[in-house]
Amino acid sequence: MASINFLASPNYVARSIKASSKSSDHLKDGFPLGNKNLPGRKSRGDRRELTVANVATQAPVVSRPSPGKGPAGGGRDHVAWTSVRQHRWEGELAVEGEIPLWLSGIYLRNGPGLWHVGDYDFRHLFDGYATLVKLQFQNGRLIAGHRQIESEAYKAAMKNDKLCYREFSEVPKADNFLSYIGELASLFSGASLTDNANTGVIRLRDGRVVCLTETQKGSIMINPDTLETLGKFEYTDSLGGLIHSAHPIVTETEFLTLLPDLINPGYLVVRMEPGSNERKVIGRVDCRGGPAPGWVHSFPITEHYVVVPEMPLRYCARNLLRAEPTPLYKFEWHPDSKGFMHIMCKASGKIVASVEVPLYVTFHFINAYEETDEDGRVVAVIADCCEHNADPTILEKLRLQNLRSFIGRDVLPNARVGRFIIPLDGSPYGNLEAALNPDEHGRGMDMCSINPAFLGKKYRFAYACGAQRPCNFPNTLTKIDLVEKKAKNWHEEGAVPSEPFFVPRPGATEEDDGVVVSMISEKNGDGYALLLDGSTFEEIARAKFPYGLPYGLHGCWVPKK
Repeated sequence: MASINFLASPNYVARSIKASSKSSDHLKDGFPLGNKNLPGRKSRGDRRELTVANVATQAPVVSRPSPGKGPAGGGRDHVAWTSVRQHRWEGELAVEGEIPLWLSGIYLRNGPGLWHVGDYDFRHLFDGYATLVKLQFQNGRLIAGHRQIESEAYKAAMKNDKLCYREFSEVPKADNFLSYIGELASLFSGASLTDNANTGVIRLRDGRVVCLTETQKGSIMINPDTLETLGKFEYTDSLGGLIHSAHPIVTETEFLTLLPDLINPGYLVVRMEPGSNERKVIGRVDCRGGPAPGWVHSFPITEHYVVVPEMPLRYCARNLLRAEPTPLYKFEWHPDSKGFMHIMCKASGKIVASVEVPLYVTFHFINAYEETDEDGRVVAVIADCCEHNADPTILEKLRLQNLRSFIGRDVLPNARVGRFIIPLDGSPYGNLEAALNPDEHGRGMDMCSINPAFLGKKYRFAYACGAQRPCNFPNTLTKIDLVEKKAKNWHEEGAVPSEPFFVPRPGATEEDDGVVVSMISEKNGDGYALLLDGSTFEEIARAKFPYGLPYGLHGCWVPKK
């Protein structure tokens, strides 16, 4: 979740990175583009490598070193946890290996990438201003770029050189008591909440691309080709509320999301049709426990049902009002309130099951599907997630100070592929178990993707970030086989990979026929885009960035028009 976040920018100084060719001849909207007629040459056996052209621009660069920026080495110096060096860049990358010619489109990745305002350093991973990165694949070539999303929070920070909106763990400093009272009033109206859309990015079926966070106002449209901020995505309904799930579900026919109700604890399940900005209510789930609804960063669906999780990690209005963060930030852990899973029929809005399950903590659901008996009747819903062993301390482990202070001790909390089994026979209880031995993926598990053709259906493979111990953050790319209950792991010493995103090959008949895309931050300050074969999980290509990029969160695929 990069939920309530934002950051400002210091002074700038013009600077460029060494480029291999002309610099001004290929400028477009301030970005240099690579030469389209570059020759190829052989490298690493028969793998093709393209020469690099114009991999930098005279873009503004943060004038002071970002937090943790330094030479190669330990955790504090790792580029994954440092602010992005330039606010805007684009260029063609040299490719080692071979990009499949069928891979044609743009991979977009969103995430926090700028973690300081003026001389003030932010505290939490989720506090960074949104940095949107693209990898544009065409005819075996790769053009990359990144750009800051120009939210109101970001622009205000740039202008005033200070924090102006409430972020995940940050609150603007009041000048006096009256301004503090005014800020509290604006909190209740939502005016002081950030619109820093730094969590995910989705492509709606009408072609619009929207960056999201957990505040509803943090829904911002962007141009996937230029990464330009186009403006707010305005919801035209009157449903109200301040927050929503950071991960809606987008299908060919609809957009589904959850709106937590903090006053009368529960969730509205809503739908939006392609081309529309109006959400319509499918139904409501009333919470069965706790003083507030459980956090719903994500949720899964099946072909006929919406799965609504009610986690004992619950929203907390008191913590939201605090000027200084608590260990669980905007949430509280209420194990006595228990954990629940609710199943709602998409067509009718009727709740067909509401069961108590063992305590759990999850940011990300992987997928869900319907289990049938020999007569084809649905008897249960299976829902898989990246589950943190009911340990909410994972939030505190994501403080930037903790991420930057890694000295080799194994401090990453354990995680697993948690499988919920939710019976539809009226039983009051559901089950939660590990879908495979967590040792297969190093007892680390998060940032998952699947073949989108299997959304809501029975599936076999998932791609995620696992762990090679000792570590303080997931540091491997992992292919999970839920039938064989095995995992294949990709790892490079000192590398921090972002979410592995699966792109299926057009016309494929096998579930894992495609490529996995990830962006790698290296401890020496470098970074590269990585392509793995979805089936063998072997590397097929990589392309080095002109400088390492900070860690990012979630992505989407924009196919070639």
